[in-house]
Amino acid sequence: MQNILHLKEQMEEQAKAVYAAANAALRIEEERLQRLYQRKIQYLAEGAMLRQEMLDPFKLQENEASLHYIAVEIEDQKIRVKRAEEEAERARVVLQERMIERKTHDQLKEAAFEEFKEELAKEEKKEVDELVSYVYAGRKRAEG
Repeated sequence: MQNILHLKEQMEEQAKAVYAAANAALRIEEERLQRLYQRKIQYLAEGAMLRQEMLDPFKLQENEASLHYIAVEIEDQKIRVKRAEEEAERARVVLQERMIERKTHDQLKEAAFEEFKEELAKEEKKEVDELVSYVYAGRKRAEG
């Protein structure tokens, strides 16, 4: 019973590690998305400044191309974030299942131990009763 509980604990620890890795990957993807949004804001500010200053068609076209590129990158990154969220959720569900399995097995082990203690107490009571009966019967024979 202890070996199975130990195995369940190891499986839970592995699930915790997988969940932690999935969450770390999710945070990295979210940070990348935030950096892309920041770059987009920079490109927008740069484009506004270019329009206010002199009208350089080449620089404006370059800025528009950068904005288009960053918009595509943002959409791609949103997909990566969504995938990372799904993976983290799957890992969370597996971890939750492993925790329930371990707790259930732990409760079964405790119940079995309590049952063992009760059986042991019954055996001890039986032995004491037998000993008392033997001593009582011995006294009866000595008196009679």
